Amino acid sequence: QLQLVESGGGLVQPGGSLRLPCAAFGFTLAYYYIGWFRQAPGKERAWVSCISSRGNYRNYADSVKGRFTISRDNAKNTAYLQMNSLKPEDAAVYYCAADRKRSVCTLNSPHEYGYWGQGTQVTVSS
Repeated sequence: QLQLVESGGGLVQPGGSLRLPCAAFGFTLAYYYIGWFRQAPGKERAWVSCISSRGNYRNYADSVKGRFTISRDNAKNTAYLQMNSLKPEDAAVYYCAADRKRSVCTLNSPHEYGYWGQGTQVTVSS
């Protein structure tokens, strides 16, 4: 059974950092592009970042550029989202997603991804 599992969420003060792992089970993550999305209450799921299967291409939403870093360790079958300088507006449920289509890292739409994790809550508050 193909499964993605996010973790690492929690409560952090503004300006703080969190690292979100996304572990894959039942399939080899190295063949897949990985995207991170987030969804705040009452808002649509928004694209955050994407990384290619080999990690040589990365893309970020303007709202997180320079603060967030996407990475992957294919040997560990895990991708990561490092979030620094967190702001209250970054608070949301964060989801990782996977798909083999190369287009997912350019279209940046949640509808393009076939596999999703259950999400992890990030709260940014003092």
